[in-house]
Amino acid sequence: MSTYRDFAHRGSARATVLKTVGTKERRSHLSAPRVPTVGIDIGGTKVMAGVVDADGNILEKVRTETPDKSKSPKVVEDTIVELVLDLSDRHDVHAVGIGAAGWVDADRSKVLFAPHHHLVMITLGTGIGGAILEDGQVKRGKYGVAGEFGHMQVVPSGHRCPCGNRGCWEQYSSGNALVREARELAAADSPVAHYLLDRVKGNVSDITGPLITELAREGDAMCIELLQDIGQWLGIGIANLAAALDPSCFVIGGGVSAADDLLINPARDAFKRHLTGRGYRPEARIAKAQLGPEAGMVGAADLARLVARRFRRANRRRVERYERYAQIYDQAASTIRNTRSTRTAD
Repeated sequence: MSTYRDFAHRGSARATVLKTVGTKERRSHLSAPRVPTVGIDIGGTKVMAGVVDADGNILEKVRTETPDKSKSPKVVEDTIVELVLDLSDRHDVHAVGIGAAGWVDADRSKVLFAPHHHLVMITLGTGIGGAILEDGQVKRGKYGVAGEFGHMQVVPSGHRCPCGNRGCWEQYSSGNALVREARELAAADSPVAHYLLDRVKGNVSDITGPLITELAREGDAMCIELLQDIGQWLGIGIANLAAALDPSCFVIGGGVSAADDLLINPARDAFKRHLTGRGYRPEARIAKAQLGPEAGMVGAADLARLVARRFRRANRRRVERYERYAQIYDQAASTIRNTRSTRTAD
């Protein structure tokens, strides 16, 4: 991967990205409507970047750890620049899109295609993210901050959440919750955690979500049970959302969704048990996102492509307008010259 040691100053690296990507993007406005773009997905534990073509295929992806929370936003910016530089060395990058946890400008709310017109997206990663889709558009609420499902309080006086409250949903159904429970059992030297401890050679801090999922697939009873617990809390939260929003489908994405049926099946069972009006109302479908943990990265790349296309069309209209004005000016100038010539002849 490219590093900033290749550059005299970090500022010059950022300038290089802007110049390189910007030049390619300007060239693409008139000649390349289906260009590859870079999507950046900034999560709580990782920053993932990938080159995505116009059909949603990931041509290459790279990832690194998310900079420590105590560091300035500039450190995150530098991390993004490094990833983009690395990918642009091997790909003709035309635009860059960024997806990050938090509140997003409501101007970016349009969805081009939606087979389910009333859909709720739930992403299980470090925490829980979400989005509401209705009639082909993302609903952001009056102030643009709707979809913060992870901070619904489900357990009064429960686990403390980084948001400042206690008992938030993401403290019971997320990657952090999964790892926290596993590490607590391992730190207590519970007999059910011995196999997990053997795999990390006794280093409790080395226990990760992907490792727990891997061991669950291998049949480890404790890891299977931990994913079942996460899934059950997921189903309870979905039942609450169904009562409030009544969508036709819930789509589950994020890194934890890689557990597939080990997570989704317990969620479906809990959803059916806790759904308000169960047995007397249609039940929303619960499905795993097809792109899984890569959905955010692909979506950011698609958004960058969409904006680039809009800019290309706007630029084309400016060029056409300029050409019309130039033609009018030439005609007017020609008329003036002819008039002057006639007067001189007279």
